[in-house]
Amino acid sequence: MRVSLIFCLFFLGTYSAGFGQVIKDSLAVVPTDSLVKPPKDSSVVNDKVASIISFAKTFLGTPYHWGGTTPSGFDCSGFINYIFGSFGFSLVRTSYSLAELGETVTLSEIQPGDLMFFRGSSNSGGVGHVGMVIEVTPDAINFIHSSTNKGVTINNFKTSKYYISHYVKSKRLDYGVSKQVKKN
Repeated sequence: MRVSLIFCLFFLGTYSAGFGQVIKDSLAVVPTDSLVKPPKDSSVVNDKVASIISFAKTFLGTPYHWGGTTPSGFDCSGFINYIFGSFGFSLVRTSYSLAELGETVTLSEIQPGDLMFFRGSSNSGGVGHVGMVIEVTPDAINFIHSSTNKGVTINNFKTSKYYISHYVKSKRLDYGVSKQVKKN
């Protein structure tokens, strides 16, 4: 509750100052008017989430770098932090800590913009990896993440034995908009 309140207050301050403003530790500023207009996708719940997803996709193919937080190389949480930081969000650094933010959602409730958490390959029980959902269809839960083998890539959770077996939970962050509702 306290983290949600702090996050909400931070967002309201950022929102009133404009989306082009970023906290002092952010690595890039992405004014909303400089983004490519995301295509209207019926599975995306609001324009802010669509812009975040569109921006994240521009980094497809960026190499994996352990501890990386810049476009020269990202680890999984560094990628999520860079993307959200570019929109004025200040998040905790590790996937384990990110997994404590937001509201837990079930796979049947998952929607674009939600974060998915997985056990790492060397991490037997706890969270060790994070990705962001970019599309939900009857056949797919596609998520973007920085993987050790492919760098920034998109995977379909529903068809990946590896990610299904390593799945821990999903979380929804507060994007500062009224209740997100799936569009039909």
